[in-house]
Amino acid sequence: MCSYSYSSGVNEVQLQGKKRYRVLLYEPIHKVGLNLLSSIADIVYPQDFTEETVLSLVNDVDAIIIRGFGRVTARLMDAAPKLRVIGRHGVALDNIDVEAARERHIYVVNTPTANTESVAEHCLGMMLELSKCILRGDKSLRQGDWKARDRYTGQELYGKTLGIIGFGRIGQRLATICHHGFNMRIVYHDISAVRPHSADELGAQKVSLDDVLRNADYVVTLLPALPTTEHLMGHREFCLMKSTAFFVNCGRGSTVDEAALIETLRSGAIAGAGLDVFEVEPTPRDNPLFQLDNVVVTPHMAALTEEAYQRMAMVVHDVNRVFNGEIPEHWVNPWQ
Repeated sequence: MCSYSYSSGVNEVQLQGKKRYRVLLYEPIHKVGLNLLSSIADIVYPQDFTEETVLSLVNDVDAIIIRGFGRVTARLMDAAPKLRVIGRHGVALDNIDVEAARERHIYVVNTPTANTESVAEHCLGMMLELSKCILRGDKSLRQGDWKARDRYTGQELYGKTLGIIGFGRIGQRLATICHHGFNMRIVYHDISAVRPHSADELGAQKVSLDDVLRNADYVVTLLPALPTTEHLMGHREFCLMKSTAFFVNCGRGSTVDEAALIETLRSGAIAGAGLDVFEVEPTPRDNPLFQLDNVVVTPHMAALTEEAYQRMAMVVHDVNRVFNGEIPEHWVNPWQ
């Protein structure tokens, strides 16, 4: 049986045991996790993420670890008779058929808290950039336009209202930073009937989606990709927002009707938008959003910090727990 030995830092964690398993790793992970995994398993990488390519590799794998690309389908599971656990390097599970795994008693594990801080900080960064016209000022100054300072008048976050749609771990962390750091009032909308303790501590108000949109100076969506969230933000919703409000999406691109957002921004119906995710990814170079100067965009990178990479790579621990016959810590599809 393998065993863990821990010391003071994550870089010093070591996993000891014989290399007796076979793991399909869709993409490389941080060296901390990779070193741990290499100590107990032979690692196989696919040449690409098509189902046919992956199918040719899974006949003798004990585990699969997937990141953002590719999928783990029921068909793939059926082609992997030894498969015991699927690890998600990250949080979202939309590229794993979780129900099919449950039916086959294959564990699905993830790292639910790994990128909370990273994404919350990214949302705040977009809010600050939009409010302070930083990119527009930078671009103008590089072109020798000092008078841009007279055109781009920013605004403070202090004392404004933050509306969060999807009040999970990331939403609550963002609310905490903004409330304590900028004295922001917090309103939120979430389908969960459970009111988090943090909401009481922050004086956060749970309201309807429409009330979030009507009242917030900053609307941040942090929703998963589900049939019920597809195009949740469309023409009607954007029209409810204040003309001075900013919209930020660091959840999933499918939750926003991109054409409706583009029309809204072009008309000046809202002040601007920050987007880390898109309806089509990678989004094409000719995306009309790129032509708008009141938009800041990043390539789905909010979660990708050095610290988060290390924490996400620790999905290896739960994979090894399954190998050892133990219940994993972050088991998302329990059948017992």
